[in-house]
Amino acid sequence: MRGAAAVIGLLALLIFSPAARASPFSNWTAVVVAGDAHAHSGGPTEAFDNARRDVSKTLVALGFDKADIQQFSTHPKRYPADAPGRSDAEAIYQALRTKAQTAKAGCLFYLSSHGGPEGAILGQELLRPQRLAAMLNDACPDRPSIVVISACFSGVFIPPLQRGDRLILTAARPDRASFGCGESDRYPYFDDCFLASASQAHDFAALGTATQACVARKETETGAEPASEPQMWIGPALRPLLPLYGFNHAPPKTP
Repeated sequence: MRGAAAVIGLLALLIFSPAARASPFSNWTAVVVAGDAHAHSGGPTEAFDNARRDVSKTLVALGFDKADIQQFSTHPKRYPADAPGRSDAEAIYQALRTKAQTAKAGCLFYLSSHGGPEGAILGQELLRPQRLAAMLNDACPDRPSIVVISACFSGVFIPPLQRGDRLILTAARPDRASFGCGESDRYPYFDDCFLASASQAHDFAALGTATQACVARKETETGAEPASEPQMWIGPALRPLLPLYGFNHAPPKTP
């Protein structure tokens, strides 16, 4: 009973305090990464960098502080307006660790890339689930975190990343591919649905559910099979606190 009363009291403070009304994400660190620039054919694609750019804009619209969002690309010089760093695991870890020392309320990590049964492509290397878990656990201890992996087979990331105060959303089951990584695709299917669903969702759990439904519809409409079946896992310590992390809904500026 005391625990429930504490949660209710914290919710009341969040709703009624002037500082909290700004956004529950205003002191969160966020890293958004395009891990590749090649289509499944081997040719060039802008799909991952388009997702990186527009997910970052959407996070600002949902209440994240633009100054606390760091973007990464495999070709950073192509996108001077976004000022991304180069997609490299050590650089990403150091940026996350540095930003998390000042934006201390929580951490978000979003990766859009190709993937395989052992991990996801990150520039010239393979980012394995265990390494990402170590990076996030070290850079963002004792705070809630959101991890989104948009890649084929990205469900492999869920077991190593599981933590009580973490929400994990992946574009596919551990044994399934995802879709929309062609040379002419604007976004991968999952990223497209994440962006399309964000304006109607009230928190990350609702956004995850809406994204799952959107991907299923899109795959049915285009005949993409077998279904990727995006996965979501919510830690038991974070689940009852999700009402504290509601979204703002300023419309993002996209091309």
